[in-house]
Amino acid sequence: MTEPLPSPSADADAFARVRARIEAATAAWAAGMTLAEIRASFEAFLGAGAPDEACTALVVAGLPACAFDASGGVAGRTLLYCHGGGFQIGSVRSHTGLMSRLAAASGMRVLGFDYRLAPEHRFPAAPDDAFAAYRALVAAGDVPRALVGDSAGGALALGTAMRARDAGLPLPKALVLLSPWLDLTMSGDSYATLAQKDIFSRPEQLKAMARTYLGRDRAPSDPAASPVLGDLAGLPPILVHAGGHDITLDDSHLLARNAAVQGGRVEVEVFAGMCHHFQVFEELPEAAVSLGRIGTYLRAL
Repeated sequence: MTEPLPSPSADADAFARVRARIEAATAAWAAGMTLAEIRASFEAFLGAGAPDEACTALVVAGLPACAFDASGGVAGRTLLYCHGGGFQIGSVRSHTGLMSRLAAASGMRVLGFDYRLAPEHRFPAAPDDAFAAYRALVAAGDVPRALVGDSAGGALALGTAMRARDAGLPLPKALVLLSPWLDLTMSGDSYATLAQKDIFSRPEQLKAMARTYLGRDRAPSDPAASPVLGDLAGLPPILVHAGGHDITLDDSHLLARNAAVQGGRVEVEVFAGMCHHFQVFEELPEAAVSLGRIGTYLRAL
């Protein structure tokens, strides 16, 4: 595991601005907004300032999708991106900025898609859609160079790789997970020990999202919902970037331990003082460092 960067941020003013933005947004969400209003607010909150022209609208496996191409990028290399949002919020629009910066860092096409969200579409709608998108790319002769996902999208990316392996499909060269939420049982100590340090996520919020996503008929320990608890053998190498103050941090360490027992390779890099999926906040210097290192990793595949 790579040593963490200095805490809380190399730019204290930028960190303070991010904290203020998060506090304002989450206070508004808690003030009686409907789910539709929260979704729209989340898109505006994370997608602010992202250039609309960066996205080429597509349809993949019947799902709305967008491709982000960096200037001078390498043709024929696609990263399939699974966005986060607790399986209930988030979209290509909320993650436009992050995906366009990832495209620039990697020199590859980043393809994001809108999967079905809970509670309208509970588990397994989201993982089914993610796998359908992957399978459609493979069928078109465009095997993703890597599967990438943040937060809940990390679970979708990992679960998709596992399903592709089981189906005998070609696998990506690697997985890249940003603050992945992989264990819906939330068994890790970080859900308690970092609850007051993570400026973005709260344990009670994730518990509620897990209940809404799973409904009454599925247990959070089901490996199809919590892929870190499943069969991790035979998967490509996995790179994980997480924040040192991220309440889901122990999911990353659990992934590394479980994969190692099954012969897999997982590299976890922790950025001290950073919150859950801090890479979405472009103003943080740590976000640029993280994406820069991810880009170098992907270019070497």
